[in-house]
Amino acid sequence: MATKKIKEKSTNPIINFIDKYQTVFSLLLFFLVWEILVRAFNISEAFLCTPSSALKHLFFKQPDANYHWGVNVTATMKEFVLGFLITAVVGVLISVTLIWSKTLQKMIMPIFVFFQSMPNIAIIPILLIWIGYGLKTNILIAFIASFFPMVVNTMAGLNSVDQDLLDLVRYLKASKLQVFLKIRLPMALPYIFSSLKICTSLSVMGVIVGELYASDKGLGYVIANSQKYMDTPPMFASLIVMSMLAWGM
Repeated sequence: MATKKIKEKSTNPIINFIDKYQTVFSLLLFFLVWEILVRAFNISEAFLCTPSSALKHLFFKQPDANYHWGVNVTATMKEFVLGFLITAVVGVLISVTLIWSKTLQKMIMPIFVFFQSMPNIAIIPILLIWIGYGLKTNILIAFIASFFPMVVNTMAGLNSVDQDLLDLVRYLKASKLQVFLKIRLPMALPYIFSSLKICTSLSVMGVIVGELYASDKGLGYVIANSQKYMDTPPMFASLIVMSMLAWGM
């Protein structure tokens, strides 16, 4: 009887539709409750806007110098893509370079771990003195935020090879290049892809933090500029766009 009920439940098109789009329904319910509570308690828009106000600002407000969404989203995506690509390429190349020399690896890795433990936001004032505001600074912040995890995790993958296997292939006179291409790299690929996934979110966070302090455009800039005037709709609109971009990644 129970099996029959489960079977009927699983073949119900309405239930299947709800299960398929459960995330969407959860978000819609969240926004609906948010809208109702703000209106019911008559909360000031300077403190908390309704989701409808944020969406209205996002889709229907005439673009101006500060809130041109096409320009700001493009700026954030450009900084993210460049920062992420530089991190991926440089991180893998440095990891591969370090794997050839144990001495160099022992010297450099503690420095990387030291910088990885440093709060990225604390570096921004120094970068502003050295580089100034703009694209380069935000790309560098995204790079710093994601570079060290990329190197540390990639190195862990390259060093994860069983020592007995390495001894065997060396006994068989395999060259360092053959060991790397046939043994180390395939073993490290899961670590590298996992690192890239982590670095995606870290790069986005780095870009947004950089835009909050060191930019005149981008989604982070919109939030920082809106905060000065207690203008919450563009702030929440930016957060919605960020969530959509992160979801898409």
